Amino acid sequence: MSELTQEIITVSDLAENLVGSEIIKIAGEINALIAAGEPITNLTIGDFDPKIYPLPKGLLNEIIQAYEDGHTNYPAANGVEVLRVAVSNYIKARQGLEFSKEDILISGGARPLIYAIFRALVNTGDKVIFPIPSWNNNHYTYLNFAEPVVIETLPENKFLPTAEDLKPHLHDAALVALCSPLNPTGTSYTKKALSDICDLVIDENRRRVGQKPLYVLYDQIYSELILGDTKHYDPVSLRAEMRQYTIYVDGISKSFAATGVRVGWSFGPTKVIAKMKALLSHVGAWSPKPEQMATAAFLNQMASVEATVQKHRDMISERVNKLYNGFSALREVGYPVDVIQAEGAMYLTVKIDLIGKTTSDGVILNDASDVTTFLIKKAKVGIVPFYCFGASRQSPWFRISVGTLKIEQISTVIENLREALSQFKK
Repeated sequence: MSELTQEIITVSDLAENLVGSEIIKIAGEINALIAAGEPITNLTIGDFDPKIYPLPKGLLNEIIQAYEDGHTNYPAANGVEVLRVAVSNYIKARQGLEFSKEDILISGGARPLIYAIFRALVNTGDKVIFPIPSWNNNHYTYLNFAEPVVIETLPENKFLPTAEDLKPHLHDAALVALCSPLNPTGTSYTKKALSDICDLVIDENRRRVGQKPLYVLYDQIYSELILGDTKHYDPVSLRAEMRQYTIYVDGISKSFAATGVRVGWSFGPTKVIAKMKALLSHVGAWSPKPEQMATAAFLNQMASVEATVQKHRDMISERVNKLYNGFSALREVGYPVDVIQAEGAMYLTVKIDLIGKTTSDGVILNDASDVTTFLIKKAKVGIVPFYCFGASRQSPWFRISVGTLKIEQISTVIENLREALSQFKK
């Protein structure tokens, strides 16, 4: 018998070929180094350190009260009514959108909702259009046996897909996945840019009369965390006709720094939301009932909500602006870096242009993975390369997340980068 034996596949083709999260992989490696005593600043995961961004006291109190009141049985499959009503009122107050409680679906964060949108709207072999970089669209497309139509975006467009980018691909697509503010870039659509995309979708659907429409998944989970003078825009507010084609994803995880509380919502056309509800009812992906009851109560405390959101905006703005200024200063004196001004979310997009260069100790940096390792070892900072969001490993762009970053750490991060990159200075 041959000494070489062929590995027997014991799982489904889907599971066998599924790729795990590259971000979690990098973060895990960094955390292991930190546990071993390495002084590394980990700016990888899009999460909040509760010691820096504590859960709003009002929300915390409502969660405790909901448990004490005995709300520990199964919630309704589409979310408790009191929360769906509160979300309906919330989006009317914040965005001027009229969606009834029947058009709203609650789930354990945004992920199950995105999955349900794909399952409800995309058939095997259907085309799904999404930009790179973007968060997880490649994986959701794979999980639905769909055909990815990848739009490679450009830094001059803030890494957001334009109407011109999308236009050639709409005629036979099932879904366009958009996010604003965008994870990973922290950039946001202007009114004109998003209006132009909406007009294309409307024109395409007028052509499809009697056929399955082209839908838009609009992920606005970071919409409350707009920065500076940026304004958040959404399809239905810009074009009323987009209401029948747009499914929104939102929730409390980012705006309230409540990533572990797991309350998300989707809203859109009644039939689509009903089908998503049916799908998730078989998965059991609902948010815990006490957290739902608490979120409903907190959303009705509009002054507390506004104070929480504004506090988080200010904290994020201070961090991304200091980092932006630090990278800009490095760029101005010849270091191989660039940076794009953050407009929303909790991220800053930076360019560290080292691919193909050789370090002073003779190591060739062949791709972004090598650069990431170099930055961890030499600059003592962990950031996420854009290949984790579907881009090429030859992309020199990275995401910095500030949710775990203390203000006093920023000067150290910039100085460590300055020292590590000094060998490559022009």
